[in-house]
Amino acid sequence: VQLVESGGGLVQAGDSLTLSCVATGDTFSTYNMGWFRQAPGKEREFLAAIGWSGGSTYYIDSVKGRFTISRDNAANTVYLQMNSLRPEDTAVYYCAADPITIATMTSVLPMAEDEINEAGSWGQGTQVTVSS
Repeated sequence: VQLVESGGGLVQAGDSLTLSCVATGDTFSTYNMGWFRQAPGKEREFLAAIGWSGGSTYYIDSVKGRFTISRDNAANTVYLQMNSLRPEDTAVYYCAADPITIATMTSVLPMAEDEINEAGSWGQGTQVTVSS
């Protein structure tokens, strides 16, 4: 599956931004979807995931309550709504597709970068810059 993100940009602290990721080339609903980010000088960090049906989500603690992941299977699109943005949210944000497994069919689990590298797909990334 091929992934293309959009929606990044320059915003001020406290603003909101919604990222989109459109998938092509395979059946979108056979993938759990996730968002990662990579800040300058740091490793890529998992943020959130959503199950193939949209019924299961997972967030890391630092974005829980501020970020919302959602998907529209009819549009082959996954979204990341980001509210109350902070300067420390500045990073390149990546969409990831992870094929469904028996373990993740009913409830999505946190995604690992190695897992996506081995079996999934990455988008090209979109820059989000939050000014103070």
